[in-house]
Amino acid sequence: MAKEFNDSNFQADVLDSDQLTVVDFWAEWCGPCRAIGPVIEELSKEYDGKVNIGKVNVDNNPQVSMNYGITSIPAILFIKGGQVVDKLVGAQPKGNFVKKIESHI
Repeated sequence: MAKEFNDSNFQADVLDSDQLTVVDFWAEWCGPCRAIGPVIEELSKEYDGKVNIGKVNVDNNPQVSMNYGITSIPAILFIKGGQVVDKLVGAQPKGNFVKKIESHI
């Protein structure tokens, strides 16, 4: 299951992680966000133990969203070693996520 990242655990669970972390910035009211939700869940199961995958609700966690300049959602950041190494914006097919993940693990 995808993890819930928030303002208080983001440093420890994402930035300090030694694994690639995929972070889905989303909101309840966002249709495209809800559309890719199942894809994020599938990826979290498929890459369990290899890639850290989770979500940040932008309405509940404004600090993390602001830190990364999130202005459009869904926005998916690929973070490794505390740095953003890739990004996807908008609803995407699963294959696009897999390509990005595979290129960074």
